[in-house]
Amino acid sequence: MEYKIADRSLAPLGHQKIDWAWRSMPVLNALKKRYEPLQPLKGVKLSACLHLEAKTACLLRVFKALGAEVRAAGSNPLSTQDDICAALVDSGVAVFSHHGMNADEYHDNLRHTLAFGPTVIADDGADLVATMVTDMKELIPAVRGASEETTSGVKRLKAMEEQGILPFPIISVNDANSKYLFDNRYGTGQSVWDGFMRTTNSLVAGKVVVIAGYGWCGRGAAVRARALGARVVVTELDPHRAFEAVMDGNEVMTMAQAAPIGDIFLTFTGNIHVIRLEHFEAMKDNAILGNAGHFDVEIDKNALAALAVKRDEARVNIETFTLPDGRRINLLGEGRLVNLACGDGHPIEIMDLSFALQLESALYVNEHGRKLENKLMDVPEEIDRRVMVVKLAAAGITLDQLTEEQRAYMADWRED
Repeated sequence: MEYKIADRSLAPLGHQKIDWAWRSMPVLNALKKRYEPLQPLKGVKLSACLHLEAKTACLLRVFKALGAEVRAAGSNPLSTQDDICAALVDSGVAVFSHHGMNADEYHDNLRHTLAFGPTVIADDGADLVATMVTDMKELIPAVRGASEETTSGVKRLKAMEEQGILPFPIISVNDANSKYLFDNRYGTGQSVWDGFMRTTNSLVAGKVVVIAGYGWCGRGAAVRARALGARVVVTELDPHRAFEAVMDGNEVMTMAQAAPIGDIFLTFTGNIHVIRLEHFEAMKDNAILGNAGHFDVEIDKNALAALAVKRDEARVNIETFTLPDGRRINLLGEGRLVNLACGDGHPIEIMDLSFALQLESALYVNEHGRKLENKLMDVPEEIDRRVMVVKLAAAGITLDQLTEEQRAYMADWRED
């Protein structure tokens, strides 16, 4: 089996991490038990570009257990864990990734992951789809469909669809109720602060935390910042989200207004240069910057580097930029996803939901992809609901059911 990783001898530690995660993933466990005897992915070549850590490894091993030949690339150089890569190779998954890879290595790994001609794609950030569209068009006809995990990836795919170049049907896992209501809010909300605190060892209480973007991820991070005792400032473009932020107890202002008062800045927008030169010039000494969007573009790193007279590593995953007047600005995890570059990403129980959706979506496009249009589509409602029902059942929770009287009442327009 072809693969390209840092050190295969790290596999035992990787297996230990994967086994720990697997204990807390009841939905994936249930789906594996249900589908493995049927081998629904037998003969399927599956390419995945995902954050290569323990929870992802559980999903990739289930893909393989269901019959697929699996190749995987890490979707972020700093989130790739070398021991997990080694354990995956040990489990028969062809991995092309290592921690800290440069841009050329990253794109070369994407091409290796696609080179065997995938039937199904599981993507995070749309990097595999984009690579295929730009560099490997000859592989497109073999692909039945794909799934996409992130807001940033969905944005790219929508742009492709609008330009008429979306190459095959793609399911937006990101927009499923079982994903964005929980993964983005509870997953990002907790894991961002986990990554921040383990990396900086800094107190959050009493600080001014600036949250750029009040989508589901920003909401989750803001509510936990308040719970930790921070004063939270939100910056927004959307008036409804801005008003919601006010109603939730936050202050709302522009980034220009927030820059001089913020102690901690976190970006959640998916857009470019949300924090830029004029903001750096106004920030207080020792401000800390982190990004929770998929791509490392929300903080203008080039402008910060050009402004600085000195840059050095203050701690692992913290780079300090010293400005001409002596002020210091600290950037976490190279401006990459702070919860994965500086931590282990979302809690296991949250990713159990997201990866169950990825698994079900892969099965769906494999079975129905030839009949679907080349469009970005929602997770089928029955899949979304089934994943949540399994999750509740695993927690011992049952739901009320409508009585016949209630069904009749809801179906009738009359009052009596």
